[in-house]
Amino acid sequence: MPTHGSLSKAGKVRGQTPKIQATEKTSPGPRSRNKRNYEKRVMLQRKSGQNWM
Repeated sequence: MPTHGSLSKAGKVRGQTPKIQATEKTSPGPRSRNKRNYEKRVMLQRKSGQNWM
């Protein structure tokens, strides 16, 4: 079975890319979170849980 490229080249691109520090993720405030939950539950009439359709 032929392989896709040699193993000596494995990880070449990932090793060349510069490392970028992750930015801190901030969660939305309570008012915007409550508004989004209200829109999902009341206006779009979605049920809670994974089966939201």
